[in-house]
Amino acid sequence: MVSLSTTIDRLSRMQQQGARPGGPDRLHDLTGFAPDPGNLRARTYVPSGLKPGAALVVALHGCTQDAAVYDHGTGWSTLADAQGFAVLFPEQRRANNANMCFNWFETADIARIGGEAESIAAMIDAAVAAHGIDPAKVFITGLSAGGAMTAVLLATWPERFAAGAIIGGLPYGTAIGVRAALERMRGQGLPSADGAAAAVRAVAGPTRMPRVAVWHGTADTTVVVANMDALIDQWRGVHGLSAATPHHSAQPGWQHRVWSDAAGTPLVEEWRVLAMGHGVPIDSASGIGAAGPFMLDVGLSSTIEIARSWGLVAAVEQPAAAEPAATPTSTPAPRGAKLERLTPEPGVTDHAAGTVQATIEKALRAAGLMR
Repeated sequence: MVSLSTTIDRLSRMQQQGARPGGPDRLHDLTGFAPDPGNLRARTYVPSGLKPGAALVVALHGCTQDAAVYDHGTGWSTLADAQGFAVLFPEQRRANNANMCFNWFETADIARIGGEAESIAAMIDAAVAAHGIDPAKVFITGLSAGGAMTAVLLATWPERFAAGAIIGGLPYGTAIGVRAALERMRGQGLPSADGAAAAVRAVAGPTRMPRVAVWHGTADTTVVVANMDALIDQWRGVHGLSAATPHHSAQPGWQHRVWSDAAGTPLVEEWRVLAMGHGVPIDSASGIGAAGPFMLDVGLSSTIEIARSWGLVAAVEQPAAAEPAATPTSTPAPRGAKLERLTPEPGVTDHAAGTVQATIEKALRAAGLMR
């Protein structure tokens, strides 16, 4: 079990490593969206000549990152140029969270109305209207705190999305406050499958639920892989799917499982990337994305695979096996065969009183993670 002091030390190192990796900022501001109770920034990438009825991908960065850094690493705008869809990048403001984390563990921000989730929904509506997006082709993905906020949006605004992909994230509604968030990241106190699914149903209500894919590295010691298992259980429960796995494929570098409904429609997917640490799986040889902090070059492009599962990418070859990462850290791993080339976590704003909480906050301040 990873200790609290180790987790805080790791978050401090993440903050130091999270500077812009030198890539260009290709994004533009989207202004005038309302309401914005979460006080977020909205950034977009719209390819020239975008056709009416195009799709929109919503991409949420992780802690210590901003929208441009996340775009440079994942390559979403590059893929948008090639395939003709738009991308919306909600961006946290440092005034809300000193480490640029989306507040996935704050009660106000994970409700449908009144916080960051509502702000992101308003951005989506503005982008759809401004660029003639097909409302039935809106998708969402994110890393770490952004992955946890992806789960929040899929639960609180399910009617906005056709599908989502959570990378290195956590289940919806499982943590309120910093102490609980740190515990869940370490795999402590995760809910039962029934309880996790009930949390989503309670906020979503009786509506169609989006398809969900979950990506995670088995060597992730920042958000441990037990969170992937909990996410899979949560969304299988939401969709009423049994634990039986109708489809399974594996390569030396990754495993892929799919749960489908009675008609054979894939509803829940799991991408388990072996020996990978905390970050987004990329394949730099594909021309999509760039290696850097939390952008792990393992020879498998999650950006391409996610977009392909959403019908946004023309058919390409199934990825060959990726070599296992050399170390279970955020250091990019050696690459295996490549795809065909295409043309902390938590924030720290909980000020609840109490001896344990005060100790946590003191340690976070000492690590430079809390003001």
